[in-house]
Amino acid sequence: MKPIEQIVAFNAEIAAVRREIHAHPELRYDEHRTSELVANKLSEWGIEVHRGLGKTGVVGVVRNGSSRRAIGLRADMDALPMTELNRFAHASRIKGRMHACGHDGHTAMLLAAARHLSSQRSFDGTVYLVFQPAEEGGAGAREMMRDGLFERFPMQAIFGMHNWPGLKPGQLAMRTGPMLASSNEFRIVLKGRGTHAALPHLGIDPIPVACQLVQAFQTIVSRNRNPIDAALISVTMLHAGEATNVVPDSAEIRGTVRTFRPETLDMVERRMRETTEHTASAFGASAEFHFHRNYPSLINHDAETRFCQAVAADVVGADNVFEFEPTMGSEDFAFFLEKMPGCYLVIGNGVGDHRAVGHGLGPCVLHGPHYDFNDEIIPIGGSYWVRLAERWFAEAPEPTA
Repeated sequence: MKPIEQIVAFNAEIAAVRREIHAHPELRYDEHRTSELVANKLSEWGIEVHRGLGKTGVVGVVRNGSSRRAIGLRADMDALPMTELNRFAHASRIKGRMHACGHDGHTAMLLAAARHLSSQRSFDGTVYLVFQPAEEGGAGAREMMRDGLFERFPMQAIFGMHNWPGLKPGQLAMRTGPMLASSNEFRIVLKGRGTHAALPHLGIDPIPVACQLVQAFQTIVSRNRNPIDAALISVTMLHAGEATNVVPDSAEIRGTVRTFRPETLDMVERRMRETTEHTASAFGASAEFHFHRNYPSLINHDAETRFCQAVAADVVGADNVFEFEPTMGSEDFAFFLEKMPGCYLVIGNGVGDHRAVGHGLGPCVLHGPHYDFNDEIIPIGGSYWVRLAERWFAEAPEPTA
């Protein structure tokens, strides 16, 4: 691996910033302290700062030379509403909030790149440093675009990076095409007629309807979908009744749907709605079907992904660059990739043995209460961002418009 020496030299300072963010986690659209810290660091390094995109987002602008080439590098900043079980010095100081997905580390890696790019400026073009709020369920990427991200900061491509526990520290993985699934939620309210449990014939029991639907939804995946086209329906909540001797008036089902292809999602939503309405009707009940599309599937662009693979091989060596196996998780960077060419990749975070004495002893997995970002990979991630920018400006064609 060939991290940039200057970034390695100031890594302790950037790691301290990362731990400061980790100790003071902020939830989606409430990243005021984090945004202030990021903006102050960028200003300290002589970087032009713009605030308020997507409510709490920050964009830093590093220009050099006369080229009109421009790219965006993105890091997310928000934490999760969960309690941290680690006990080291930089553990969360706010109960019920935790950086359990490594957004503190993503911010740190981009800050490391920002500091180097500003001090060296060994490129001809413009780098937009996009510090995004509200990735965790808030669609902060979409809100930044609604506030004019791509119009105010015209770029030819945008790139994102996420840490990945299980990959060795500094290994990089990506793929062209679908990489992460869309995220969608459903809510179904089944309305029957309540009665005494000893007199079921006088009522309409919504619970058997719910049971039928839970089973029937799986046939949508197994019998309505091309077997090689991934789709997932997960019923995660089923609520009904208040007493053991009462047939309830209603039952409620909730869950998620994940697919890679929009056409598959259209089919799943349509078949779920039809199945719900017809099954309820067959039992003499009625149904309300609600379906909400949260994040689209994350689909990397071919040329930009091949470009990132070449940069990754230069930074960490070809033996440490892997093809990412698609997962059914989701990521709102997908909104950016719907509007702008780019690539999203992952960087290895290790298996957790980097954690200091005092961690919670549990596995170091994303969204887990024992998670902590590995500060050793900050120079690798920061160097990757720098080399990507430098190579882009050296090889990409000059914009015509």
